Amino acid sequence: MAARSVALVPTRDLERSLHQQGHQVIVGIDEVGKGSWAGPLAVGAAVLPLTGDLAGVRDSKSITEKSREAMFETVGNWCTSWAVGYASHLECDALGMADAQRLATTRALAQLTVIPDAAVVDGSWDFVTPLIPKVVMQVKGDTSVLSIAAASILAKVTRDRLMRQLAVDYPLWSLDTNKGYPCHWHRTALQGYGPSAIHRRSWAFMDNFVPWSGVPRIDRFDAPTLF
Repeated sequence: MAARSVALVPTRDLERSLHQQGHQVIVGIDEVGKGSWAGPLAVGAAVLPLTGDLAGVRDSKSITEKSREAMFETVGNWCTSWAVGYASHLECDALGMADAQRLATTRALAQLTVIPDAAVVDGSWDFVTPLIPKVVMQVKGDTSVLSIAAASILAKVTRDRLMRQLAVDYPLWSLDTNKGYPCHWHRTALQGYGPSAIHRRSWAFMDNFVPWSGVPRIDRFDAPTLF
């Protein structure tokens, strides 16, 4: 009989280790929307209470949209503080993804009611230093670190809700279902209608899926600065 796969349950081991090192306020950070063709990039930041756990918190990608929505308020209320910061599609085009991540992170941290002295961040690319004194990167951290998993749920639900609102104004691209990410219907709409006003026009999809000259591709190196 084949072995049954066991889903990882995020723990607080990494946060506890940082507490033992003397850090007092530890924030979990995760981004959502990096691979999207439309809409903003979102960065979630979640600070958990010093003790206790919350059952059911998992990486946002591993649970259904309905489940994420159902637990959103509970996760948010459990956090000591949490926030989601955005970088708009225009900022993603003008700045590039690395600086857009830093900008969204800056905006998320500015909304917190506490000041973190350490951060645990999903992935291997550090877009948080020097915003926080101590930064620990954790590959697949959204599946193994509880505060990162909480941040991923809060960021994902918040951005999904925004994309559903934007879909009312831009119905042709099925943003309410694809949330701006690549899919068959999204590619078909781009081929038929071109990009909407909230598409990231410096992204490679403009070369690959938009045989339409009405809206030009943006060359980020020639784009005017926003600041």
